Amino acid sequence: MRQLCALDIAPVPWRNGGGLTRELLAWPSPQDWRCRLSVADIASDGPFSAFPGVVRHFVVLEGDGVALGFAGREVEQRPGDAPRVFDGASAPGCRLLGGPVRDFNLMIRGGSGGMAAALPGAAWQAPVGAQAGLFARVPGRWRNGTEALTLPALGLLWFDAAPPGDWRFEPDAPATPEAPVGWWLHHIPEGMTP
Repeated sequence: MRQLCALDIAPVPWRNGGGLTRELLAWPSPQDWRCRLSVADIASDGPFSAFPGVVRHFVVLEGDGVALGFAGREVEQRPGDAPRVFDGASAPGCRLLGGPVRDFNLMIRGGSGGMAAALPGAAWQAPVGAQAGLFARVPGRWRNGTEALTLPALGLLWFDAAPPGDWRFEPDAPATPEAPVGWWLHHIPEGMTP
């Protein structure tokens, strides 16, 4: 089990200078990852980096949102929107809809994975055989039966072997309707059967 907070991780500048990334997880290693989780701060317009062979899952955490450009069409992504899933090789252009934004990324290279909105107190189960976790947008408690762990805002809880049963997230403060309290995450490595 790993438990950490994005705000405790030193940010690394993007190659194009348009933002900063805090890498929460690179499994199995930072050099040859198959699953990567990160929080990014986007300060200016510009293209995303290309990640050939990667499926990206992208949500906006804070700010007005962004418009992503894909092959001549633009799609807006704002806090509270469902995750935008796209081919990492596409390297979409990114235009800020207001000021700077903070976003969360799940990137999968090989295997499968996904993210789903965590709703206060609602049950979620990790797929059998998956690595799984919770990214908390707000502080609260993760529960699995009688086990409970506290997470800060922008905190990650990750299991390389997900415990079975119903998982729940209980935020410390009442939820607001504009965005989920967090996201359930999973990754099934290539060659593993759920």
